[in-house]
Amino acid sequence: MESCNCIEPQWPADELLMKYQYISDFFIALAYFSIPLELIYFVKKSAVFPYRWVLVQFGAFIVLCGATHLINLWTFSMHSRTVAIVMTTAKVLTAVVSCATALMLVHIIPDLLSVKTRELFLKNKAAELDREMGLIRTQEETGRHVRMLTHEIRSTLDRHTILKTTLVELGRTLSLEECALWMPTRTGLELQLSYTLRQQNPVGYTVPIQLPVINQVFSSNRAVKISPNCPVARLRPLAGKYMPGEVVAVRVPLLHLSNFQINDWPELSTKRYALMVLMLPSDSARQWHVHELELVEVVADQVAVALSHAAILEESMRARDLLMEQNIALDLARREAETAIRARNDFLAVMNHEMRTPMHAIIALSSLLQETELTPEQRLMVETILKSSNLLATLINDVLDLSRLEDGSLQLQIGTFNLHAVFREVLNLIKPIASVKKLLVALNLSPDLPEYAVGDEKRLMQTLLNVVGNAVKFTKEGNISITAFVAKSESLRDARAPDFFPVPSENHFYLRVQVKDSGSGISPQDTPKLFTKFAQNQTMATRNSGGSGLGLAICKRFVNLMEGHIWIESEGLGKGCTAIFIVKLGIPEHSNESKLSFMPKLPGHGQTNFPGLKVLVMDDNSVSRSVTKGLLVHLGCDVMTVSSSEECLRVISQEHKVVFMDVCVPGIDGYEVAVHIHEKFTRRHERPLIVALTGNTDKVTKENCMRVGMDGVILKPISLEKMRSVLLDLLEHRVLFEAI
Repeated sequence: MESCNCIEPQWPADELLMKYQYISDFFIALAYFSIPLELIYFVKKSAVFPYRWVLVQFGAFIVLCGATHLINLWTFSMHSRTVAIVMTTAKVLTAVVSCATALMLVHIIPDLLSVKTRELFLKNKAAELDREMGLIRTQEETGRHVRMLTHEIRSTLDRHTILKTTLVELGRTLSLEECALWMPTRTGLELQLSYTLRQQNPVGYTVPIQLPVINQVFSSNRAVKISPNCPVARLRPLAGKYMPGEVVAVRVPLLHLSNFQINDWPELSTKRYALMVLMLPSDSARQWHVHELELVEVVADQVAVALSHAAILEESMRARDLLMEQNIALDLARREAETAIRARNDFLAVMNHEMRTPMHAIIALSSLLQETELTPEQRLMVETILKSSNLLATLINDVLDLSRLEDGSLQLQIGTFNLHAVFREVLNLIKPIASVKKLLVALNLSPDLPEYAVGDEKRLMQTLLNVVGNAVKFTKEGNISITAFVAKSESLRDARAPDFFPVPSENHFYLRVQVKDSGSGISPQDTPKLFTKFAQNQTMATRNSGGSGLGLAICKRFVNLMEGHIWIESEGLGKGCTAIFIVKLGIPEHSNESKLSFMPKLPGHGQTNFPGLKVLVMDDNSVSRSVTKGLLVHLGCDVMTVSSSEECLRVISQEHKVVFMDVCVPGIDGYEVAVHIHEKFTRRHERPLIVALTGNTDKVTKENCMRVGMDGVILKPISLEKMRSVLLDLLEHRVLFEAI
């Protein structure tokens, strides 16, 4: 068997096929070389492509492939070794680059796929953002409508205007077919149709408040869709073949006004609501959107706020009107009270003046009669007249003081005075009365009690005289002790006076005075009445002792003015009592000057007379004029009397040393007379002393006398001893203003 030669014999080249291959390789090479150029152009124009180095690899791969095809053009015919080496090198490089590119594609394909995923994610996010932007635009539109509705609602505080405006604006904004408001009745058991948008239904129609649909709406703070056929939604005419539109209802909280107070906010009831019903047009595919329901809920809340403001305003207006009526009534009562007080004060002033004039005659003539030779029986009668007259004068003073204390016109006359001298003077005044009843009166002044103090000397003395006088009055036998000392801080507070708050300081001190007697005593049930005006103890001893019942009432008011406290202690009837009062007094800044300026008055001037002292008396009342002249003549004065101002100015001369005048005279009054006297006598030593002798006790009288330059003011009535004391003080100090 012959061996087989398996090598196929070489096929001779076909020129046509070779030409086609030659042309194909040329165009393949041309295409390969053009693709890198296009990639280079793409890389230059693209600023965001992330894989530029991959494109470089692709470019190298394509160029090498094109080179192999280009080199193949020389291999179709016989070629040299050099061409074969170049062809081999190109193919090796092409293989390396091809493998590298293939491996790189395995690495970057997941990245390319993730780019696609992110693109889808971004698209979804963009779509979601579009939806959110649409929602925001919808919310902005809803907010704009809410603001517009709120502005319209808040532009008034009238409840009816608020509700009607709400329905109109909601109907226009939401394109509603009907909108209605159901309000609770007074009983709270029914809802009454109160307002409608189209006004096609009779207002006043009622439905029970316990309907399930109403309970459903009232139990939720959101807008609730309800059936178009429920009782509160049957508000439009029958739609025939058309389907009714959707209906929603929302509750509107109402203000509960039963707890309204003018100085506080009223309470918002959680069980009292109105019902607002909104209806879309019939035979409409339109449905309620979420933003529309939110709009309805917000508007319902705004209506509730506006209604609460309106309710508060209505109640405030009602309270204001009531307050105005009360203020008018109070103002009328105040003016009537002021008129009554003025009438009372005018009456008291007139009565005081008119009563002091005859009292002046009685006391003056009695004191003059007392100086004559009298039988014991006559002297007793004269002393009784004087005692009764002084008691009546004291009563007049008490009534006047009480009136001024009650209307607040009485003010303390603050000055520096000798405190020890006040107690000694009270003792000297009381001793003669106590001696008649054979009572022993003792005065105990504490060593630490300041000799001088700052306060109202007259009111302190008046309080002392009243308290000590009461002790003498209600004591038949035994003794009376007067004790005065500086109250210690720990003993100032008293449980019986919760409103008394003493505050010690370096500039003042609290004076404590205790007046203890062995008299009839006071029953416990009568103690609270002692400081009530016109109130008297009903024991036999009190009824026999007399009194107006004003003394302690006035004392209490004086003590209150002096920032103090007064009370009475007694163990019972027949065991005596102790009157205690505390008053606030100042401490003088310059003690030495005070001692020089306020020396105590020496009691008793004996039978001092004033022989040859020329005195002029001006008084239009003939009785008062003659009585005053009698007092002065008895003291040795050379007296001239006149009845008018003109006559006084005509007869007055340098020889007259003192002029007593009544300021209330017809024609030119006493004030003008004083001015004319000052003009007539320009030198002080040539001018007589001008003294007002008056029954007026008002403060204005004293101020007017001081304003026109008078040297003194003396109150009627005047006894012989008082006139003697007045002349002594006038001639010694050339000024004397009696405290009013």
